[in-house]
Amino acid sequence: MLASLLAFAAVAAVLTVTPGVDTLLMVRTAAVSGRRVAFAANAGISFGCLVWGIASAVGLTALLAASQLAYDAVRYAGAAYLLWLGIQALRSRAAIATLDPAEQLRVTVGGAFRQGVLTNLLNPKVGIVYLSLLPQFIPPGYAPLPASVALVGVHLVEGVLWCGVLVLLVDRMRTVLMRPRVKLWFERATGVVFVGLGVRLAVNRL
Repeated sequence: MLASLLAFAAVAAVLTVTPGVDTLLMVRTAAVSGRRVAFAANAGISFGCLVWGIASAVGLTALLAASQLAYDAVRYAGAAYLLWLGIQALRSRAAIATLDPAEQLRVTVGGAFRQGVLTNLLNPKVGIVYLSLLPQFIPPGYAPLPASVALVGVHLVEGVLWCGVLVLLVDRMRTVLMRPRVKLWFERATGVVFVGLGVRLAVNRL
């Protein structure tokens, strides 16, 4: 099992550092709301990964992959949520333009955790990736559920470490990022990217 964990760690490391929706969410949260709230978002993302890993082990993800209707339902819900995040960022950008901090949208620790969970769970591609990868690294004779949880645990540890690096880097630049003009363009860019990712998720079929 140790050899399988090490082999999976190498693959999971590539997945972890590849930019995606989760990365964008953490970077934006760190820039707008600070380190503590960004780590809460990462905790939500990690929880979502754990749920997908368990779903893969018990066969639920296979049902999702086999049913275009179920896959589309999750996909459209995820696309709608990403569009909503994009609109929220653009609304925040509009508030920044008025220089009225009272109107700017703020994220709490609990809100960031929920955003992380929803962003991850409403992306069926995460489940499909786990479905295709995890069985390849479970040695013969090991029960799928505990072995899958162990493999996902490796991915989560790598995710927390990578999150820490990103959040600390963003936090060091936060003074600059919080300048009204810089924040205006930052929120504009992240809002557009969230909307773009939502549209791409909506049009990409299984």
